[in-house]
Parts: sequence; structure tokens; C-alpha cells
Amino acid sequence: QVQLVESGGGLVQAGGSLRLSCAASGRTFIGYTKGWFRQAPGKEREFVAAIAWPGTVTTYADSVKGRFTISRDNAKNTAYLEMNSLKPEDTASYYCAARYGSSQPRIPNGYTYWGQGTQVTVSS
Repeated sequence: QVQLVESGGGLVQAGGSLRLSCAASGRTFIGYTKGWFRQAPGKEREFVAAIAWPGTVTTYADSVKGRFTISRDNAKNTAYLEMNSLKPEDTASYYCAARYGSSQPRIPNGYTYWGQGTQVTVSS
């Protein structure tokens, strides 16, 4: 059974930092792109960042470029999202996901596996 488990969310003041982790289990993820998405109440799920296998190619949403960094540790089957200079508009539930291949990493429908999400709240 494949599982993606996010951790690291919480409450932080504007300008602060958080590091999210996504631990994967249940299969090998060779060739898989790992992505992070977020969803705020009343809004659609939106793309945040993605990292292709084995970890040299990354893609970011314009809204987080320069503030967020995605990385992965393939030996640990874990992906990370380092979030700096957080803003109140970053408040959302953050989800990690995995898909085979690297095409169209911004499209949520292309991802096969999803975690349950972790809440990030940024206070002003």
C-alpha cells in the first residue's frame, strides 16, 4: 500500500519559515516526480513546486519562486519543501503528490499518489 505522509506544518508569523516533509512508502519511486500543492478554504488546489527524478530539475509557481525550495532525498524516499519569507496568503493545506515521469508537473490530475495534507497558517 502506497502512502505519502506530510509533516512539518504549523502556525508561523509572517516572514517566518517552515520546512515540510513528505515521507513515501509502499513502492519504489524511481522515475517519479514529487510535487507540492496547496488548497485554501474556498479555493481550488494549486500547484506550488515539483522536482523530477532524480532531483536536478525543479519547477515553481510564480507566487513562491525565490521563497520556497523543493528538494528530495531518494535514499529516504522523502521530499521536502523549505518555505521562507512566509506571507498570510501562503495559508493553506499543503499536499505532496507523486507521478511517474516529468511531463506537465503543474497539473494535479496527472499525479497518482497523494498525501492527506498538513496545515500551514501564517499570521500577519
